[in-house]
Amino acid sequence: METITILLADDHKLIRDAWTFMLNSDPRFEVCGIASTGKEVIELTKQLSPSVILMDINLGEISGFDAAEIILADNPGKKIIGVSMHSIPAYAKRLFKIGGKGYVTKNSSREEFIQAILEVNAGKKYICHEIKDALSQREFENEAGPDINALSKRELEVVKYIKGGLSSKEISCQLGLSLKTVEVHRYNILKKLQLKNSAVLINFLNMNGF
Repeated sequence: METITILLADDHKLIRDAWTFMLNSDPRFEVCGIASTGKEVIELTKQLSPSVILMDINLGEISGFDAAEIILADNPGKKIIGVSMHSIPAYAKRLFKIGGKGYVTKNSSREEFIQAILEVNAGKKYICHEIKDALSQREFENEAGPDINALSKRELEVVKYIKGGLSSKEISCQLGLSLKTVEVHRYNILKKLQLKNSAVLINFLNMNGF
């Protein structure tokens, strides 16, 4: 059986070391590269051409989502598994929409990490049990109605602050935007999600685990 080469990407050294030890202890796998930023994982993918990329979606300046988009634009068949500390179905949906093949959380067991790698390497998709518990497979693939993935990166930032209870003025201070710009973002968010007001938006976010 051919060894599965894996590129790891996480901004915490302890996590990178733990993943490396776990995977290199299994003869089926070889960690061929380690990245701590989105920029590094993009460059190492070009250099190493790994079988599977196991990547934290929260990588700082260039997020795992952004890195995945860049990688898949050049290599549409590249197999990416997203990893997050958050069991938020919307995050998993976003990665799959980009073209990712798997999603696990940092609460997933060693066995589940390995299963995800094996299935994704074999050309299948994998969603961890924690996400499945929050949202059924059928809902994941066929859910109709408002889609949080329709929002831009800036709009998602505004949404986070709206859910936190901040006013438009407070959001403008947090993001360094004018009050008018924040109000435009709020209007566009409601329009894209086909929601009537901020109260309905917050309820939608809570129901979708955002």
